[in-house]
Amino acid sequence: MLYDLAHPLAEHFLLFNLLRYLTFRSGAACLTALAVSFIIGPGLIRWLKSVQHQGQPIRDDGPARHLIEKKGTPTMGGVLILVALITSTLLWADLGNPYVWVVMGLTLGYGVLGFADDFLKLSRRNVRGVPGRVKLLAQSLLGVLAAFAVMQITHPPLGSGVTLPLFKDVLIPLGIFFPVFGAFVMVGASNAVNLTDGLDGLAIVPTIIAAGVFGLISYLVGNRLFAEYLQLHHVPGVGELAVFCSALIGAGLGFLWFNAPPAAVFMGDTGSLALGGALGAVAVATKHEIVLMIVGGLFVVETVSVIIQVFWFKRTGRRVFLMAPLHHHFEKKGWAEATIVIRFWIISMILALAGLATLKIR
Repeated sequence: MLYDLAHPLAEHFLLFNLLRYLTFRSGAACLTALAVSFIIGPGLIRWLKSVQHQGQPIRDDGPARHLIEKKGTPTMGGVLILVALITSTLLWADLGNPYVWVVMGLTLGYGVLGFADDFLKLSRRNVRGVPGRVKLLAQSLLGVLAAFAVMQITHPPLGSGVTLPLFKDVLIPLGIFFPVFGAFVMVGASNAVNLTDGLDGLAIVPTIIAAGVFGLISYLVGNRLFAEYLQLHHVPGVGELAVFCSALIGAGLGFLWFNAPPAAVFMGDTGSLALGGALGAVAVATKHEIVLMIVGGLFVVETVSVIIQVFWFKRTGRRVFLMAPLHHHFEKKGWAEATIVIRFWIISMILALAGLATLKIR
């Protein structure tokens, strides 16, 4: 919004000329989202406590201490993230850029789905919200629409192709099947973040780290000079997603202020589904879907632990892990919550560096 309003004045006033620079607007978006979180956070949390009374329903089969320590904590804190993220993006991004609208639309769509899931859990006072098949179908439909939009926006043959890290000239053409692949990435990322969100601060920091990596990737891929130097596939216009990713970092930091142990609020499915979907959508737009699996490797491992647990239990009646997802396994082994969370953060940082390394190793 500010970019569009100030653009005609940029040639005459130095201050307005700053809005031409993507780096300036990205930094401003981060700070704006952080400020919005700090301003509306306390009031929103008080309101959530007043309407939810008993807070988020806690799993009976989970770690016993959760029934005591986390009882009464309100959920739907993802609303805080979404308000800060969307407000900041609308203020600082170039609203004439279609990539911005596709990613924002997918993020909001998944956020609304997560909100419905949280609402049903609260109203029924159990951990079952929107039926799994219904949720998966809605996520898939939204993902296919977003991936199809990205395919139409991006110039062929790149629009319907998949790039591979470490290989500079490889482009796997998927043609009409690209929307299905793109939807798989978005749905997978969304549910992976959702499964990881089980301890205070556990999901939001790896999301912030991944957003930082993909903010940089967006900037590099969208800039022809940097893309050619690094031998990346250039995607014109996608650099504007750096503003969105920076706003996501600011919104995430603002939420972490209230989610730090002991959490004053949980993000709920409202936040986790939206955040994972956002990362997936940016990865699809920047043509770095495979790199997301590296950068978001923690989310992948958490998801795989659940798949292994369910598969093996159905076949043998025995469990591979004491409890899934993986972070609950370590809780059952006696690890302190802070130990698990901080060690998982460290792993996320290492994986982020590994993902960034793929940009140079060609």
